[in-house]
Amino acid sequence: MRTDVTAMKAFYGSQLGEVAARQLARMVAELWPDLSGQTVVGIGYPAPILDRIAATSGAARAVALMPAEQGAWPWPSDRPSRTALMRESQIPLADSAADRILLLHALEDVGPIQPFLREIWRTLSDSGRLLVIAANRRGLWSRTDATPFGHGRPYSIGQLRSTLESAMFAIEQETVALYVPPSRRALTLWSADTVERFGRRHALAFGGVVAIDAAKSLYGAAPTQGRSAVRRQPQAVPAPATDIGKAKAERPPGID
Repeated sequence: MRTDVTAMKAFYGSQLGEVAARQLARMVAELWPDLSGQTVVGIGYPAPILDRIAATSGAARAVALMPAEQGAWPWPSDRPSRTALMRESQIPLADSAADRILLLHALEDVGPIQPFLREIWRTLSDSGRLLVIAANRRGLWSRTDATPFGHGRPYSIGQLRSTLESAMFAIEQETVALYVPPSRRALTLWSADTVERFGRRHALAFGGVVAIDAAKSLYGAAPTQGRSAVRRQPQAVPAPATDIGKAKAERPPGID
């Protein structure tokens, strides 16, 4: 069962969630230092990372796609929404529409994994890259349900690597991050940057997340499952009313 979008938003609005988002954003910036002119699509609950990508990476555009089973919340909060609801089996974008796809709080909870990854393969451009951030089964964060990382299926780096390679992705870079313990104590939050630098410097394996940057492999063809390659219209998420837990969907003219 997926974590509800309101719980996701509440976590990332907390001090611990802000610390986690900051560390993950730094990791993404190291793996993808230059996104100039790129179309970036975040899937799952990518809003905390997309905020920083949109502000610092030079990306031409960024879009958030959130699973209907989870619910969606408008992103960004201070501009017209670029969030859409999606079904795991049918990403609402045209073939080769995205240069980069970021998965955060996505692969751990997805139903059939291979059809979902095939849809991502289809959506990526020929030179596209996929960055998967998933809860580390060896880390502390996957062992508590007090954060979104404690829900769904955690992965080891080897399991994540095998999953992506079987879906026609070529591994480019892999890393472990989020070494700060999932504690809301003031000392933990204050020392988070120091703990993160220590863990990354010594390549420790028990960080909260594993991450793999993978390229789209062109040595095979993704199955179309009888569908023509046509643009699928997404369902946009309007600004929420004060008493609505999940954003209701309505159909827009499309995403740039």
